[in-house]
Amino acid sequence: MDQKYIDELRQKYIKNPPEGMTPKLVRNMTDSDLLDMHYFLTEDDDLDDGFEEGFYIDFF
Repeated sequence: MDQKYIDELRQKYIKNPPEGMTPKLVRNMTDSDLLDMHYFLTEDDDLDDGFEEGFYIDFF
């Protein structure tokens, strides 16, 4: 993985850490942990099909 990309991600999450995290925790994460966190925070971004999350029943 490109180190520049990882550094940019780290700065992004240090400036705006995910809920339950602090900038210090993000700063001390390994590159692998940072990439894993980013993946899980963004994995559904490309699946935005206009529906809200939840359970739907289709009667047709």
